[in-house]
Amino acid sequence: MIFIGERINTGFKDIKAAVANKDADVLKSWAVKQTKAGATYLDVNLGAVSNKPEDLCWMIEQVQAASDLPISIDTNKPSMLKEAVPLCKKPPLINSTTAVDEKMEDMFPIVAEAGASIIGLVMDEEGSPKSADKRVENAGKLLAKAMEFGINPEQLFLDPIVMPLKYMQEQAQEILAAANQFKLFSDPPPHIVCGLSNISNGTTQKKLINRTFAVMLVANGLDAVICDVTDEDLVDALLTAELVMNKQIYADSYIEAFRS
Repeated sequence: MIFIGERINTGFKDIKAAVANKDADVLKSWAVKQTKAGATYLDVNLGAVSNKPEDLCWMIEQVQAASDLPISIDTNKPSMLKEAVPLCKKPPLINSTTAVDEKMEDMFPIVAEAGASIIGLVMDEEGSPKSADKRVENAGKLLAKAMEFGINPEQLFLDPIVMPLKYMQEQAQEILAAANQFKLFSDPPPHIVCGLSNISNGTTQKKLINRTFAVMLVANGLDAVICDVTDEDLVDALLTAELVMNKQIYADSYIEAFRS
């Protein structure tokens, strides 16, 4: 499982304040916590706090000063990426593009040049799809266009777009069905990723809903997740789901092995 630590995001009050005050210690602390928890990438999201590339670059520099993990650069703005990508010590994961032709043609050259990876949201000019079939159609567009730019399937992370269970309960089955088909696109297939916390938006049982839906997604091909990697119950559930799906070799100490 590829764990993308979600916590260095100005949507969180402490990160927003840290960026505003240029308090590097807060960012470094979360970088260390998520690294120790087993993250594969550290997501860095400037959000709406600033539109200045130098602020995103400052965040990346602080995170890399505290952790050797690769960065997930959470912006869909080419102007930001052109400044941020060269700072990355390891090939980053870019979050994200959509299946809109103009957007893909802006983003994929940056990915190809840097040897990076990218998250592709399966939405188009009409917005977020409501059916599994439309999600699969848009995912196919993303993969085909990526390959035109020499980006191989393993560099593409397809996101089926998770909708809040509280408000769009019927969408959960469509998301699972779409993910199940993404894994049939190629050999090796693209990665399948999601922003997990979207499923529990507005609910009272956030952790339980996140954990349950994550396990169901693993059964349908999920192999990457943007999540709270410090939630040990969630991480343990995902590790166990992969074990049940025969994606990992069983050992009595499989959880301890991950933690070490």
